Amino acid sequence: MYHLLRKLGFYLIAFWAAVTVNFAIPRLMPGDPVEIMLSKLGQKGPVTPETRQAVEALLGTGTSRPVWSQYSDYLAGLARGDLGVSVVFFPAPVSTIIGQTLPWTIGLIGLATVISFLTGVGLGTLAGWKRGSWLDNLIPVTTMFQSVPYFWLALILLFLLGSVWPFFPLNGGYDVYNVTPGWNGPFLGSVLYYGTLPALTIIISSIGGWMLGMRNMMVATLSEDYMLTAEAKGLRPGRIMRRYAARNAVLPSVSGFAISLGFVVAGSIVTEAVFSYPGIGSALLQAVGGNDYALMQGIFLIITLAVLGANLLVDLLYSVIDPRTRATS
Repeated sequence: MYHLLRKLGFYLIAFWAAVTVNFAIPRLMPGDPVEIMLSKLGQKGPVTPETRQAVEALLGTGTSRPVWSQYSDYLAGLARGDLGVSVVFFPAPVSTIIGQTLPWTIGLIGLATVISFLTGVGLGTLAGWKRGSWLDNLIPVTTMFQSVPYFWLALILLFLLGSVWPFFPLNGGYDVYNVTPGWNGPFLGSVLYYGTLPALTIIISSIGGWMLGMRNMMVATLSEDYMLTAEAKGLRPGRIMRRYAARNAVLPSVSGFAISLGFVVAGSIVTEAVFSYPGIGSALLQAVGGNDYALMQGIFLIITLAVLGANLLVDLLYSVIDPRTRATS
């Protein structure tokens, strides 16, 4: 219990620090969302001082209010679940924008990350167990795709499988003309169909790294003394591979998977840009381009929560996988 409370305390402090940095960074960037909003309003008529005050109060920023006051209002808004109003998508609240885009990113990037991890670790385990086999010799080919620029790979697949051989659509998240969004078969099928090519790009570009890392750890683990002891005891090869070799070799991969899983919320900005996918990465690009403090802060907050939550989960999972990591005090 003490071990768990200590970890929770550490992550709470880390969360507060991340929230503070999240508040500060957009305000250190050039540009002012208040001026952007006032310039839009100025196209429809004169802007009065009262209008400026109302816009500053709405966006939670502006030069007329001290930074500490903005910070206190920001923390109070977080406590209420109020992330502010987006400038780019005005007058939509930030929570609405995130709620609309986040499921798309989690569904695409999250599923592709899990598939690439499980497939890469499984194939890497077999490659390390059977060194010199055709599967082991296949690893340099798979890692080659990891070194290829990601946007180039996405464009090549889009050109080949979307244009030359039109197996998949070129852009979008679903067929906006023939299906109605909702929990129905046609819509879910359309989402899977439109998301196959972006997901395939992510899997191809990342599976080689998981395979190589797991293969090398398997080779190192198989040379340990306790592996020789397990073989001398007459244990079945399958049990040695699963119970002793793979379980110990997978620990670094689990740590890397936690980081990857945490950044799933951030989405793959390149993927969503190339395929015009309606995820949170596209919203973040528009927020940066429009100096939308509130939307940037909201997205960064969700990313922070995801990363901290994933790392906390892996910290707890480590103690189950490897009892040696458990605190003794």
